[in-house]
Amino acid sequence: MLGEGRIITTARRGNIPSRSSATSARSADCAESPDVAAVAQHLEVSEQASHWWRAQFGGLKADDARRLKELEAENARLKRIVADKELAIEVEDWNKEVGT
Repeated sequence: MLGEGRIITTARRGNIPSRSSATSARSADCAESPDVAAVAQHLEVSEQASHWWRAQFGGLKADDARRLKELEAENARLKRIVADKELAIEVEDWNKEVGT
């Protein structure tokens, strides 16, 4: 798998851990060493990426993190739909006022 256990760099979002990183990070979190530097070195990522990953996904498992991302994408899509509907209603009301 591309980028397995490593950070994948994209132009738009910066450094994003690959899906297998969630599993790796979780197993490294459960390891005996609570030292962030040791965990980051084991995963071959920077300490900053390790802190970011922990802040974003805390105690989530890989499947939970994936589901969270799916729900966030769906929520954004639904918000766009609601905004479009509200805009259509505003335009319709404005057209009634103007008499078009």
